[in-house]
Amino acid sequence: MTDRYAVVGNPIAHSKSPRIHAMFAEQTGADLVYTSVLGEVGRFAETAEAFRAAGGRGLNVTVPFKQDAWVYADRLSDRGELAGAVNTLSFTAQGIIGDNTDGVGLVRDLEVNHGCTLAGRRILLLGAGGAARGVLQPLLLAGPGAVTIANRTFDRAAELAIRFGGFGYITASTYHELAGEHFDVVINATAAGLDDSVPPLPDTVLADNAWCYDLMYADQPTAFVRWARAHGAGHALDGLGMLVEQAAESFFIWRGVRPDTASVMQALRAAR
Repeated sequence: MTDRYAVVGNPIAHSKSPRIHAMFAEQTGADLVYTSVLGEVGRFAETAEAFRAAGGRGLNVTVPFKQDAWVYADRLSDRGELAGAVNTLSFTAQGIIGDNTDGVGLVRDLEVNHGCTLAGRRILLLGAGGAARGVLQPLLLAGPGAVTIANRTFDRAAELAIRFGGFGYITASTYHELAGEHFDVVINATAAGLDDSVPPLPDTVLADNAWCYDLMYADQPTAFVRWARAHGAGHALDGLGMLVEQAAESFFIWRGVRPDTASVMQALRAAR
């Protein structure tokens, strides 16, 4: 019987995940079908249960349901528990298992695909919401010299700094307090790009040859990627590679085999 998987979100029509997993399945010879599901806000559990009851084996979860999925899961991986958000659900005989593959996807894209060394670097993470929570542990495990979380509301950034403080040196800041600071890697985990805007960063926040990475992706350069280029970043990347890498980690969780991501990213970029 063909195994069924899907991604659930709202909105969801733009999602590239069905194409990504179709390419993974073709590579690995997996007998599966992967679709997209438009979830109704406030009714995530019902949507997930209906998919599970129809024989679904697993779900990817995107905005705005990652925290709902965290609550819905019977058991959580360590990284899913710490993130307080889940993007991968596995329906097993032992129950519903929740995991978060976002941070692994980000680190793998930066280090493996682009050759960015995170160890010893000063990293600035913009935003203190669910996206930031999902990537913080893997970022800290990569061994940076320091991570600063900047957010409009200091208390939210401070909360994350405390929560993840056991994994490395991490501090909290507001945006205006970044004046005079310089960072080797700046990662945008805010939703500002949805309004085609950028957080209010000082013009001098980038160190020489800095890396800038936007967790969002689009067919055209995002607002943050445009800002990074205009401010002399050595590298300005969007989140397409992270999308593919986190999907590969989900595929590995479900299928026990890790697909090749380079050919998939090449195909997606060619289609832009």
